[in-house]
Amino acid sequence: MSQGVGTEIANTGWLRTAARVSLPEVHASVPVARAGGFWRTMAAFAGPGLLVSVGYMDPGNWATDLAGGARFGYALLSVILLSNGMAILLQHLSVKLGVVAERDLAQACRDSSGRAWGFAQWGLCEVAIAACDMAEVIGSAIALNLLFGIPLVVGVLITVFDVMVVLLLQSRGFRILECIVGGLVATIGACFAYELVVSNPAWSAVVGGLLPTPAIVTDPSMLYIAIGILGATVMPHNLYLHSSVVQTRAYERTEEGKARAVRFATIDSTVSLLFAFLINAAILVLAAAVFHGTEHAGVADISDAYRLLSPALGIPAASTLFAVALLASGQASTLTGTLAGQIVMEGFLDLRLKPWMRRLVTRLVAVVPAVIVAALAGEQGVGQLLILSQVILSMQLGFAVVPLVRYTSDRAKMGRFANGPTLAAIAWTIAAVIVGLNVYLLAQTAREWLAA
Repeated sequence: MSQGVGTEIANTGWLRTAARVSLPEVHASVPVARAGGFWRTMAAFAGPGLLVSVGYMDPGNWATDLAGGARFGYALLSVILLSNGMAILLQHLSVKLGVVAERDLAQACRDSSGRAWGFAQWGLCEVAIAACDMAEVIGSAIALNLLFGIPLVVGVLITVFDVMVVLLLQSRGFRILECIVGGLVATIGACFAYELVVSNPAWSAVVGGLLPTPAIVTDPSMLYIAIGILGATVMPHNLYLHSSVVQTRAYERTEEGKARAVRFATIDSTVSLLFAFLINAAILVLAAAVFHGTEHAGVADISDAYRLLSPALGIPAASTLFAVALLASGQASTLTGTLAGQIVMEGFLDLRLKPWMRRLVTRLVAVVPAVIVAALAGEQGVGQLLILSQVILSMQLGFAVVPLVRYTSDRAKMGRFANGPTLAAIAWTIAAVIVGLNVYLLAQTAREWLAA
């Protein structure tokens, strides 16, 4: 039975203001067997986690990982591990919201807050996604420049074009998009596996780096980079994305079916995010093995790392594979960022534009600033734009994390699937830590800019 706009749905506490299902063109399009063994069911649910994982290994994370490894060796591996644990829990909450409430986070925000505040939230979220898109598009453009000497402006335009082509393939099935992203993620993993072999890190020190040390807190410069790693870990667009794409599975919309879907979708995202942890850790370990304790210990720029890797290791392929991994990271992140933009626009505004039109609008919002900066300021300006994008993301993060924890802890909305007292306490603590650290990082960055 349909509800009118703004009316409360009985026994749920939600307001039905978002009329359509999330990503209607692919909603419940991937079949799930009602009775199948563990591996068969796992195969049906595998995929959305990969889409989410690329947000944790996108070009915006590379600079902090490179700086942490080059300056402090393996000491900040524990921070990456802690960040990954936070991400796993928050993505689990995104799964629960999408599966149980059958809403993505954008729809849930609009349903609970009404049209006016929903429109304001959309504006804030769109700015954050545009900022994230800029980092991803620029990362791909830098990789194309390093590999083929393609000017940054042309690289940005190429990235936009090929992403639109790939997303058009989504009409042939959501699995195609998941397979393409999976191939790009596998490419990143293979490249860094090679880099780790040839860099020959001190594996005992790597294991030791997984344990936190007091210096992380007592050393101001180490603390600053640690906060940067934590602050860049949870991307707000991933929370909107995951709560939507998990609904592409045709699981039974019953309590038993939803419980099964939450279980398998959580396994999918957890395994994928553990792989993302390995990638982030590999970037830091590579920087530590090659640059720490040398004259290049101050390396934090992606282009500088590319130029110095092969000379430092004496292996020409090292720099090339580093750039290939960067290109794959940028492409995968841009794909999922564009999809997140579509989800946010649909969820907050309930627009009835065709999918290709929504994607084009989302692309242009990110591309226009990137093209202007690349044309006017070149590589240095692009680097500053990457920093700015991370600051903007920090400002938006609380508007995604806090509603997610609040909605999934509300028994009136989630029923028996609501977060229990222990899980809710942990989730609220994580939300407070992430928001607090991002505010601190934002204040520090503003102070540095004012001093300059």
